[in-house]
Amino acid sequence: MPKQRITKDMVVNAAFEIARSSGMEQVMVKNIADKIGCSVQPIYSYCKNMEGLRMDVTEQVCGFVQEFAAAHMEEDDLFRSIGRAYVQLAKEEPHLFAIFILHQREGICCLDDLYQSEAGPNIAGYIADKLGISLSQAKQLHLNMLIYTIGIGTIFSVTKPGISADEIYAQQEIAYEAFLNQALAKEET
Repeated sequence: MPKQRITKDMVVNAAFEIARSSGMEQVMVKNIADKIGCSVQPIYSYCKNMEGLRMDVTEQVCGFVQEFAAAHMEEDDLFRSIGRAYVQLAKEEPHLFAIFILHQREGICCLDDLYQSEAGPNIAGYIADKLGISLSQAKQLHLNMLIYTIGIGTIFSVTKPGISADEIYAQQEIAYEAFLNQALAKEET
């Protein structure tokens, strides 16, 4: 039987699957080699260091999260459905959610930097148009919901046996209403 040629994609994909099922802390050369069914030598040839491999896995996780959110988006309720998608991700893929939330973000010195790195360039405009509020208030509403959803999604992903998704969605809706009322009140002043 011919030897299997191990590629960098195979290594990264195996590392991603390990991270998905067991968390990033289990992404180790031996575990990757076992997953692929090879010796550790081919893994070392692609991974000069584990930090680089973990960065590749994190990049793949971020792509997975974007695809997951897009697949769970509701056109008629885009803003809320994205928030619910992140909570659903925390429930269904707790290890990937943790990697996504906890990955290092470079060049972030303030919440506006965080917002710019996490939100698409047209999201605040979409929210402003949809809700009839100013762009700055839409941005603030979105930032508040982003922070809140990350927090509640983290709580959701680390509790056992677990809080019901319905309870989390209801709490998320309460926060949305409070943040929206705050934005609308500021518009009036």
